[in-house]
Amino acid sequence: MIKRIWLCTLGAVLLASTAPVVSAAGSTAAGQSSVVKKKNTSRKRRSRATARGQKVPTPDRIREIQGALNREGAFEGQPTGKWDSATIEAMKKFQEDHGLSPTGKIDALTLNKLGLGSETAGKGAPSSFKTIGLLP
Repeated sequence: MIKRIWLCTLGAVLLASTAPVVSAAGSTAAGQSSVVKKKNTSRKRRSRATARGQKVPTPDRIREIQGALNREGAFEGQPTGKWDSATIEAMKKFQEDHGLSPTGKIDALTLNKLGLGSETAGKGAPSSFKTIGLLP
């Protein structure tokens, strides 16, 4: 019986010590609110202004492509650095002559055929099992 009284008293003291003391003015004695504020988890994410997809080639890169098309006989005239209708038609002609889809757009395979791409552009990644010698 004494243990119950002692435990009840201890529980009441602990409960009372955690409760804020409110003055007559309605504010807490410690100057802190008794309401626990939750973090606002519904905040909108700030989106970064990142460009997605293919970037527009620089005028220097376009001149380089026009020069390569000129060497291949698909582009007439001087490289201007502008992706105009004459360049698109020259690109389509080059792509068709080399067995590519004649879209008139710059892609990795076309750049490779023009000699302007990298060795790995437009090719699939190697199998990791093949690389480490697990596959023949």
